[in-house]
Amino acid sequence: MDNLLTGLRAAAEPTRLRILALLSHGELTVSELTRILGQSQPRVSRHLKLLCDAGLARRIPEGTWAFYRLAEDGPNRHLVDALAELLPREDEATSPDRARLAEVKQERARQAADYFRQNADKWDNIRSLHVSEQAVEAMMCDMIGDAPVAHILDLGTGTGQILRLMADRAEKATGIDFSREMLALARANLDAAGCHNAQVR
Repeated sequence: MDNLLTGLRAAAEPTRLRILALLSHGELTVSELTRILGQSQPRVSRHLKLLCDAGLARRIPEGTWAFYRLAEDGPNRHLVDALAELLPREDEATSPDRARLAEVKQERARQAADYFRQNADKWDNIRSLHVSEQAVEAMMCDMIGDAPVAHILDLGTGTGQILRLMADRAEKATGIDFSREMLALARANLDAAGCHNAQVR
C-alpha cells in the first residue's frame, strides 16, 4: 500500500504528469525534457528524482548522459501502465509538449543520420565481412517463430535493425552497444519506426 501511495503522490503534480506523458513515447534525457517543458534543469531533475524514487520512472546511465523512461518493472509497474493509459493523448495542455517532443526526435534523427553519413564507408566494409543481413534476419525470424516473446536482447545492436525487426514479436526489446553514437542512431531509428517497447543502452 505504501508503494502505491508514494507513486500516486509523485504523479499528482502537473509537471510530473507531463513528464510521464512524454516518457510514454520513449526515452529522454534531462536536457531534452528541459527543452520540451521549458523549465530549468534543476527543476526537471528534481521532478525526475521524485518519479524514480516512487518507481514510476527509471534512470538509465549512458556514458556521461542518462536517459529516463517509464519503469517497466518494480512495485509500481502496474500504476505506471494505468497512468500511461489514463493520460490524454490529445490534450490541449500537452499539445505544445508533443510538438517540442517531435522536434527533439527530429533533431536526434538528424544527428544520427549525420554520424552514419560520415561513417557510411566503414559500415559497408564491415558488412562485407559477414553473411548477408537478409539471410541472418530471416533465420532469426524463423528461429523465433510466431509465438510472442517476453524479452529480446540484442548485444551490439548497432543501428537497431534487429530490434526494429523483432519489436512487434516481443513485450520488451533491449539493445546494448558500446558506441554512444550508434546508440543515438539506434534510438532515432526506433523512434522513427514507432518501437515504443524497445530501448537501447
